[in-house]
Parts: sequence; structure tokens; C-alpha cells
Amino acid sequence: MIEPAKFALFIAVSWALILSPGPDMIYVITRGMAHGRRAGVLSAVGVVCGILAHTTAAALGLTLILQTSAFAFLFVKFVGAAYLLYLGIKSWRDRGTFHLQTTASMANSSTLFWQGVLSNVLNPKIAIFFLAFLPQFVDQGSAQITLQMVVLGLTFAGFGLCFLLVVGYSSGTIGRWLTYRPQYAQFFQRLAGGILIALGIRLALTEK
Repeated sequence: MIEPAKFALFIAVSWALILSPGPDMIYVITRGMAHGRRAGVLSAVGVVCGILAHTTAAALGLTLILQTSAFAFLFVKFVGAAYLLYLGIKSWRDRGTFHLQTTASMANSSTLFWQGVLSNVLNPKIAIFFLAFLPQFVDQGSAQITLQMVVLGLTFAGFGLCFLLVVGYSSGTIGRWLTYRPQYAQFFQRLAGGILIALGIRLALTEK
């Protein structure tokens, strides 16, 4: 199974990334402010289901790569490292203000849920992120790589669900707070950027 030290690091990094204002948080806040607390909660559940789809795909696909092809492993490793560095630098340098756009309208439960799912599943950047992120915390020499990836994916999704449910329920308050205090949003953005840069360097130096 996963080494305790690696799992503890994974938990710490996951929470730092989850707390950073990103597309998922902004989406859930926007839906909650536009349609109410119920909409925020349903959108959060939908987004996390999208995360589960990405982590499952990463677990199944990367298991074959890690086990069968040294060249493919190196290719994915360096592409993943480059992408993490790109995301980190972009996040660190971004000086944009936290903005929310809302429109008061009604939407049914099914629509809200599936919009949340699709907002996450149809974002290829999220798929690439998990392909680059999860392998760093897997014991490459283990025969249970798939199980480790699934555990990591479920853990990340579980943390994300807990946080986004709170965000969805409190969407109006959180949205207004971040809008009027952009310095806090920028702090978390830079924190996430620094973490992503460190992860990119760590991934590039990781041996199979």
C-alpha cells in the first residue's frame, strides 16, 4: 500500500490545492449565488463526480503505462512535470481579481448536477493535472499500483466534496468575501502556484 509518509504529504498538498480558489470553487460559488444553497450543494456533488471520473481514468491508464513501458513512463513524467510547472508559474504570476458573474434564474436538480459533472469532465486540463499529480505519491515498485491510485483519487475527491459542500452551502457569503478581499484569493493562488512548481520539479526528478 501507500507509504505513510507519502500519504501524509499527499493529504497536506491536496488540502492546499483544494483551498486555493480555482475553476471548481468559482463554479460552485457562482451556481450557489445564482440559484441558492441547494444549487450550490448539487453543483458541488456534480463537480466531485467529475473529479472521480478523472481520477479513475488516471488510475486505470497510468497503471498500464507505469507497468509496461519505460519510454511511455518517461514521456508522461516529463510532460506532466512541464505542465505542473506551467500551471504553477501561471498561477503565481496571475494578478487577476476574483470575479463572479451571476444571473438569477431557476434550474432543476438534474440540470444542476449534470452541469457540475460536465464542467469538470470536459476540462482536459483537469485530466492532465491528475495524470501528473497522482503518480508522485505511488510506490512504483508495488504490485498494487491501481489500488494505490484509486485510494489517492477517492481521498482527493472525498476532501474536495467536504470542502465544496461547505462552499456551495455558504456560496453567497464566500463569494462576497473573496470579491471584496482579492488579496486573500491571490495569496491562496500563489500558495497553490508554489506547490505546483515544487511538484513539477519533484516529478521531473522522480525515478521509476
